[in-house]
Amino acid sequence: MVRYVPRFADGQKVKLAWPLALFRLNHIFWPLDPSSGKCARYLDKILAVLGSLIFLQHNDAELRYLRYEAGNRNMDAFLTGMPTYLILVEAQFRSLHILLHFEELQKFLQIFYANIYIDPRKEPEMFRKTDGKMLINRLVSAMYGAVISGYLISPVFSLINKRKDFLYSMIFPFDSDPLHIFVPLLLSNVWVGLIIDSMMFGETSLLCELIVHLNGSYLLLKRDLELDIEKILIARERPFMANQLKELIIKTLRKNVALNHFAQQLEAQYTLRVFIMFAFAAGLLCSLSFKAYTNPMANYIYAIWFGAKTVELLSLGQIGTELAYTTDSLSSMYYLTHWEKVLEHSTNPKENLRLLKLINVAIEMNSKPFYLTGLKYFSVSLDSGIKILKAAFSYFTFLTSMQRRQMSN
Repeated sequence: MVRYVPRFADGQKVKLAWPLALFRLNHIFWPLDPSSGKCARYLDKILAVLGSLIFLQHNDAELRYLRYEAGNRNMDAFLTGMPTYLILVEAQFRSLHILLHFEELQKFLQIFYANIYIDPRKEPEMFRKTDGKMLINRLVSAMYGAVISGYLISPVFSLINKRKDFLYSMIFPFDSDPLHIFVPLLLSNVWVGLIIDSMMFGETSLLCELIVHLNGSYLLLKRDLELDIEKILIARERPFMANQLKELIIKTLRKNVALNHFAQQLEAQYTLRVFIMFAFAAGLLCSLSFKAYTNPMANYIYAIWFGAKTVELLSLGQIGTELAYTTDSLSSMYYLTHWEKVLEHSTNPKENLRLLKLINVAIEMNSKPFYLTGLKYFSVSLDSGIKILKAAFSYFTFLTSMQRRQMSN
């Protein structure tokens, strides 16, 4: 089975950054190549079903642990299993949505890499600026890598200490001590960890790349329009200036409409998954921060995970805010096309009137900025990221006060 290979419009392969190159190996979240045959597609579906069943088994075992510790009123042990359970449930929802829309995702990525992704061969300067905005996200990916490595090291220590410990806090409804049962379960732990960790950094990396390259395409649109207007003003062909500017704006508007259409496709593709991601974020950050606070040396993995999730939300929010700012400035871009200078020199009254009407249409069409949203409940912006952090801090304060009350009693 060959996973989808991103290509430019001319068929040349896109060189993926390392987080996306690893994410491409994730058979749950990355679609198959269109050239895959029926057998490969059936096998991929079978593997996806098996993966979903493993997710369900882990969900049951981790939920049993949480119910057991909640019944014992052991808050510290309860919160030990909460982060992995929350991210497991989040992964289940997100993976189900992707599996139901695999073909749409593959077509969406084809459009992105062929038409929206900035080609470094043609626009090296803009690609450098755009790619530079992904550096923080790649740092987040490295932090998530450190988190999963911490979980994967634990079986080694278990073997050294001759214990049969799983990677996560789990209670199975059957005896898991026999070696022929323990080993497959432990391997399933490793598989789930790798799949979910690559989801955490990979899908966010892909979403950030979609946003920054869409933003870069809008900036290229603005730059090209300004350069072409400058040429018209320098040439100053008085009878044709209004028509030249009109044709230029029509050409720009067509590209503008194509970018706006892709933005709507981005919204349709990610709005539910963004909602799920943000909905689980506050609870996840709260439990992570509490565990890191109560015993920072023993729970260093939780501290790294908390840092990665925090930076991820803020960086994603910042990128979303930049896209909203760019799309909000499009109406000003059309207004600042130096139409008044063109009218001053133009000698064609009919074309002058048509030009003014076209500019009004262009301004009206771009009167609202584009925000990627989570089912229209909130937008992917820096403000939303900060609100989630504030909510997580409120939950954290509540938990610490509960802990103090238990200790005093």
